[in-house]
Amino acid sequence: MDRDEYLERLEATTEASADLFEHFEERATAGRTHYVLTAARHGVERGTVIVEETETIVRGYPSIPRILVLDPGVPSFFEESETVAIEEKLDGFNVRIAAVDDGDPLAFTRSGYVCPYTTARARDRLPLEEFFASHSEKTLCAELVGPETPYSTHEYEGVDTHEFRVFDVRDRESGEPLAVADRRRLCEEYGLTQPRLFDRAAPSDAVRPTRAAIEELDAAGREGVVLKSADGERLVKYTTEAQHHEELAYAFSLPFDHGRDFVFSRIVRDAFQAAESDADEDRLEERARDLGESILRPMVSTIRDVEAGETVGERHTVRGDPETIEALLEHLRGQSLTIDLESDRREDGERVLEFVKVAESSRDRIRYYLNGGTRDE
Repeated sequence: MDRDEYLERLEATTEASADLFEHFEERATAGRTHYVLTAARHGVERGTVIVEETETIVRGYPSIPRILVLDPGVPSFFEESETVAIEEKLDGFNVRIAAVDDGDPLAFTRSGYVCPYTTARARDRLPLEEFFASHSEKTLCAELVGPETPYSTHEYEGVDTHEFRVFDVRDRESGEPLAVADRRRLCEEYGLTQPRLFDRAAPSDAVRPTRAAIEELDAAGREGVVLKSADGERLVKYTTEAQHHEELAYAFSLPFDHGRDFVFSRIVRDAFQAAESDADEDRLEERARDLGESILRPMVSTIRDVEAGETVGERHTVRGDPETIEALLEHLRGQSLTIDLESDRREDGERVLEFVKVAESSRDRIRYYLNGGTRDE
């Protein structure tokens, strides 16, 4: 592999290829050698993949900043001359689907792994052959949502198992996005379902419709919004109270498997949102009570489960052909995850698997304290 050539193609901010490529990890998938950037470095996004056999680059998805207050956060982030598109942010699993050769497209995770399950489901449920026949140089950026995925379990009305929502279309190598209007037209042309578009407005006028969207989404227990400039280049996100509390409940249900930064960031988001939105003391008291319950109740429940000898961790249900399910298990175990199979059955010709990603750190630490262990603070 000519590292200097790839350095130029990646448009990295360093002139020394060694500075960048020391952060790439070599992996083998489906007979191909992939080089994956494990963390953002020198202007190149985490999860960027180089497929050596086909000399293909699949650019990683950029990290999206977050605003903590809508006003003046929205008008400060965007140029006044820009038009802001307000789209729903979905709680699912973020994947990039790209064609890296003349074969079937692959689904890459944010960290650059090829997920066999998501790849198989994308090939089955999306018109990938038709799309990539005309747009081989593009990447479909999608969220896999629904109650039956190996990574997330958030339920959405009308989604019985799982579905894809395409939220971005980008150039495979440069990462340059299509304009929002062009992307929405292209996805409609191919029947690719997209997140809801709430409104378009100038930055100074976008706070009101954004706040209205957040109130509607919060009442429905959904995640939030992503605000995008019309050209798709500038993005910023803002999430609901319901999402903050749901993520805290998840973190405290596995209290020793998630870092303090994860927990603290959600509390900070909720505090700034409350300071901006909850002028009424009764409303603030209600939020504080909900916040406290999202912290205490899940943790107490997990402690009791460990005490009762039950398995603790993330529970998932997946379905697909037997080979795909077996490949998924190998993929998960290859990432040093402990998988506890709770149910393995056949339905309508598909293998349906219910399993737990065992939270070993939380299980072992709780067990230690329950047995009289001490904690240094």
